Amino acid sequence: MAERLQGDARKEALASLTLWSEVKGRDAIARSLKFKNFNEAWGFMSRIAMQAELMDHHPEWFNVYSKVNITLSTHDCGGLSVKDIELAKFIDNAAVGK
Repeated sequence: MAERLQGDARKEALASLTLWSEVKGRDAIARSLKFKNFNEAWGFMSRIAMQAELMDHHPEWFNVYSKVNITLSTHDCGGLSVKDIELAKFIDNAAVGK
């Protein structure tokens, strides 16, 4: 079971994710991305889905045409964990140059 991030470890982890924001009322982080079209958004989501499956850690997300909204939280610990930080960094790297 993943351990919930707290204290300094949480602050440091969140400081490294400048494109993400904390979700009000939840122990979660979120990011919105905009792509040129649906095909580009779907391709991005496919890359993230493959990594998420490898990590056994799946995002909450919403897609309409070229927009993708992603929320990360680790349900088995009830909040943010290292898994969320690792997946967020992968997402950020995959989104470079979009």
